[in-house]
Amino acid sequence: MTSVYTGYSNPYAGSAYSRAAATQPSLANTLATIDDSSTGSSSSATNLTLSDAARAQLAGSSSQPDFTAISNAARATLDGLYAAAKVSGPLDADGKLTIDLSSLDRRSLFAIVTNNGGKFSADEQSAASAALGNRFDAAVSPAAQTSKLTGDYGAIYKAALDYLDAASPEEKATNGWAAQRNAVAKGVQATQADPSKLPSGISNDPVAAYLAQYPDGSTTTTQDFSSVAKSVRATLDAQAKAAASLGRELVFDPGRKTGQLADLSTIDNRSLSAIALNQDQLFSKQESFAAKQELDSRSRASILAALKQSQSSGDPTQLSLGILNAYSAMSSEERQATNWTTTFRDTAVQSYKSTSSLLSMLKGG
Repeated sequence: MTSVYTGYSNPYAGSAYSRAAATQPSLANTLATIDDSSTGSSSSATNLTLSDAARAQLAGSSSQPDFTAISNAARATLDGLYAAAKVSGPLDADGKLTIDLSSLDRRSLFAIVTNNGGKFSADEQSAASAALGNRFDAAVSPAAQTSKLTGDYGAIYKAALDYLDAASPEEKATNGWAAQRNAVAKGVQATQADPSKLPSGISNDPVAAYLAQYPDGSTTTTQDFSSVAKSVRATLDAQAKAAASLGRELVFDPGRKTGQLADLSTIDNRSLSAIALNQDQLFSKQESFAAKQELDSRSRASILAALKQSQSSGDPTQLSLGILNAYSAMSSEERQATNWTTTFRDTAVQSYKSTSSLLSMLKGG
């Protein structure tokens, strides 16, 4: 796991958070520390601005629950997880996780890491800190693998910047966040100057730390595929049981006029792939077909999102990059189920390189 913030112990203990949490940075104050590219003025070492997503997140922060409410909810969630797992803490005697923290969002994990309100144990802080680090890894892993394919390290620094910009106001109030965003911003600038060279010598650079730990760009540790199939089989069975309790049949054809349509929207792509491929013969033909349809819909959506990003940014390479990031994020089973072959990947790589070369010629590079 990459250390997303400074230090290997609790990164927020004694940090600026303890002094600044009571006064959250406003949108205006936050943006005041970033360059205004529209006017050419500069108040920092970079000429970067927050992404649209980050601006929207900050602008809407006033409507979010306050941090005390988030902490209380996190405490209740942990207690519920312990009860369900019949354990008393997040770690067993060997230091391994006893519960799954995926149901906690980033702000809730941050509340635990910082022991907001004194509600959380040292083990809970440690587990939450590891979970935050894993989320950073998951956010940059696809782009890191894409960078390996294209030779352009700008993609991973952009992914890291987007991750940091999506932090909560409380997280942004820490010295650790500020130091790492500054480092990543420098990395973005460096890759803009020479995308083929990995930036080096930047203090507090989480991207450099990530690539040092995962040289091939991937952090993937996938669950056994048969176990995934059994788990999603149980999920579908639970939906069927719930439908039966209402006197309905669970169906998988949206054209059916009777029955309760199965909800595949909350099932992750690898689990859908297990249904679609049906390697262990646990699923009906109707279930497999429906899963394949859902996967195809998500594939089209990812390509469309890449196309929209290319159009809105005015950068035609974003289409190929978006497709490659989606490919890199997939497991081998997901690629098989969606027919995203290595030939498809190589075509996207070639398209990216050709487009980049043409753009460089037009710019006189």
